[in-house]
Amino acid sequence: MLQYSASKLESPYPFVPLESVVEFIRNGASIKQEDDAGGLPITRIETISNHVIDSDKVGYAGILPGEHDDYLLEKGDILFSHINSTKHIGKCALYGGMPEILVHGMNLLCVRPKHEVISSNYLLAAIRHPIFKVQLSKIIKPSVNQSSVTVSHLKTLKIPLPPLPIQKQIAALLEKADTLRSQCKQMEQELNQLAQSVFLEMFGDYRKSDVSVTPLGEIADVCSGVTKGQNLEGKETVIAPYMRVANVQDGHIDLSEIKKIEAKKSDYEKYLLEVGDVLLTEGGDFDKLGRGAVWEGKVSNCIHQNHVFRVRLNHEHLPKYFEYLLQTPYAKQYFLKCAKKTTNLASINITQLKALPVPKEEKEDQQRFVDFIEMRDKKMESLKKTQSYYEDLFNSLMQRAFSGKLNLTKAA
Repeated sequence: MLQYSASKLESPYPFVPLESVVEFIRNGASIKQEDDAGGLPITRIETISNHVIDSDKVGYAGILPGEHDDYLLEKGDILFSHINSTKHIGKCALYGGMPEILVHGMNLLCVRPKHEVISSNYLLAAIRHPIFKVQLSKIIKPSVNQSSVTVSHLKTLKIPLPPLPIQKQIAALLEKADTLRSQCKQMEQELNQLAQSVFLEMFGDYRKSDVSVTPLGEIADVCSGVTKGQNLEGKETVIAPYMRVANVQDGHIDLSEIKKIEAKKSDYEKYLLEVGDVLLTEGGDFDKLGRGAVWEGKVSNCIHQNHVFRVRLNHEHLPKYFEYLLQTPYAKQYFLKCAKKTTNLASINITQLKALPVPKEEKEDQQRFVDFIEMRDKKMESLKKTQSYYEDLFNSLMQRAFSGKLNLTKAA
């Protein structure tokens, strides 16, 4: 296992500071961005996707060609996030020349390789390497809102620098491995999109049909959850894991962080989750309002907090069908229409949730859709194993390449 420290890594290549191999272009232009394509395309943090520029996610600046030409990117430049949340500091992408004209936006540094000494693709690999990330973590200035790193500190970070021909071999090999990873991610996205397409094909667009409906409250037991901060003095209590808003995502339950809560024993028994329950959020960003997912019982003795609704459907309505119904524009428009809104957030109450008009579909038709989802999930599970393999392969190749232990002649 390599030691992720520039001083400890066993490498035949010299370590050099970034400032010796790149030019740091000033922070991007502070120009108002627009959603419509009324001006030149301009970078923003969303533009960076899987270490490349995503043309579909560029913003647009209210400027025309000839204005702010000193902020135009050159092919081979690397964008580097240096003002962001701590976990996104160091997010980077190579500008490959598309779109043909791209303005360098604010909060992203432009790092321009000195091409006579370093390859753009190799530089991108070097600043993605754990050796670099460990160094970077030590110079981040954390903040509640936005963390940052200064250019003066960034200049001093070191990367291994093999001869230019070897750089190009390393970069080419890593690009092949990275392509395999990217293909797996793309297939995962397509499988997720396929589910909604099949739902629409089987049941149609409920916004445009006259299907019979039933209020959710008539076909399900709907309840809120345990309230935090209650006075529990003198009460018999239980400490239990619980689901928060952060755990309930659109179409899946995120179990990466599970917190515990002390609750009255009566509340614990009342809010104990059962396999097949559907959890929904009370509020959030407009586009995430009413997100929900089926509880599969992966955490024992789990309850839910009061900002998460629990829906326990009757036997004629399948939880997985209902989960996908929640992801349709039909359900999302209903929640958004009746929600209480502030500048950035929206929320619904239990009365509004119980009034959600649920289309009447035969249980057999619901089951056909669920059967498809189960088949899709098996393919997704297999894909994730393949993706994990390629992830390990990429990391192994990266470590061996930078330590000089990779037979590049054989690999080529």
